[in-house]
Amino acid sequence: MSVSRKRKKELRKLQQQANSLWESQQVLLGQAGGIAREAGRQLGYYNREQVAPAVQHGYEKYAAPYVSQGVQTGRKLYNTKIVPAAGAVVGSAMSMWDVANDTRARLAAGRGFAGVDLADLQKKADKYSAKAAKRLSVAQPAKKSGIGAGGVIAILLGLAAAAGVVYAAWQTLRADDELWVADDPLRAPDA
Repeated sequence: MSVSRKRKKELRKLQQQANSLWESQQVLLGQAGGIAREAGRQLGYYNREQVAPAVQHGYEKYAAPYVSQGVQTGRKLYNTKIVPAAGAVVGSAMSMWDVANDTRARLAAGRGFAGVDLADLQKKADKYSAKAAKRLSVAQPAKKSGIGAGGVIAILLGLAAAAGVVYAAWQTLRADDELWVADDPLRAPDA
């Protein structure tokens, strides 16, 4: 079955229109990709210039005093309450250990039980408590340098914003069932 000249001419014209449309779509997609790249770059600038300083300022103004106060309170509690109490417990246990060893040594030597010397026991407990408290106390840690909580929050907000831009660009530029992109961008599909 042959096609008439008129139909061939119409088909060629349609093929030329399809090729023209295809080329304009390729140009459009190239421009859209450039716009998406520039939007990402501008988002990075905005994040560095506006979002990160605002988050850092908010952290320093609202959260940092409470974090600092909490750290100081914890350190004070640890050094004034926990360490001395633990030292006293360890000192008492060590002095009781010494009393048990002295009693065992006296029994082994045949001297029998003797009264407990409370002053000696208190001296030993104080000595062991001081040693235990000294070992348990922690030197002041060096101040950390680097990114803080505000920086982490700023990075997370920047990543979320970038993901939103990428998703919006993807939704705009994604191919539907009717609109498909060929592997070879220079060659138009055959009609």
